[in-house]
Amino acid sequence: MINGAISYLKADMGLDAAQEGMAGASAILGCIPGAMCAGFLSDRFGRKKMLFLCAALFAVSGILSALPRVFEQFLAARFLSGLGIGASSIICPVYIAEIAPEKSRGRLGTLFQLGIVTGIFLTLFINKVVQGLGDEAWNTSMGWRWMLGLEALPAIAFLGLLFTVPESPRWLAQRGRLAEAMVLALVPETKGRSLEEIEEYWRRPPRELDPPTAQ
Repeated sequence: MINGAISYLKADMGLDAAQEGMAGASAILGCIPGAMCAGFLSDRFGRKKMLFLCAALFAVSGILSALPRVFEQFLAARFLSGLGIGASSIICPVYIAEIAPEKSRGRLGTLFQLGIVTGIFLTLFINKVVQGLGDEAWNTSMGWRWMLGLEALPAIAFLGLLFTVPESPRWLAQRGRLAEAMVLALVPETKGRSLEEIEEYWRRPPRELDPPTAQ
């Protein structure tokens, strides 16, 4: 969203060239600690809980990015978004690999990447629609805020949909929560298997998750 908003943000807040660069890079800077900490935190607290946190960061960042009165507030809001971007870029592929049936794993992993580039593409049209709602003065004072604030809508949808998905069965097995991992016996590769077989299956690295051999 920043691509369509940056010129109006610069005019509204009177940014110089260095500040304009920081405005564009602030989310990317947040990606660094987000990606660095995501693996440890998801191993400690679970994939699903961390995805909830990412969704919350996206939503809060979108709202706060639309409300800043000073430049530092804007940078902080965008940094929060970067934390979510960095963390989700690590956690989502892992979650997909750990929960997807073998025959769908590659396709679902590809859809994750396709979703990213499709979202980037759609923001160009969203920015254009918002820009067309007013004149130059309106876009300078309000338009860029709407562009960035709309980030909260897909974030809220993401947050709501997370209530419908299960925790990673491999993570549950690693934490010794085998009874909960058994719920994922609906996955074709583990359907009808014993508790021991399912435990052994989900404890293996995602690249080795082949169907367990029936006894």
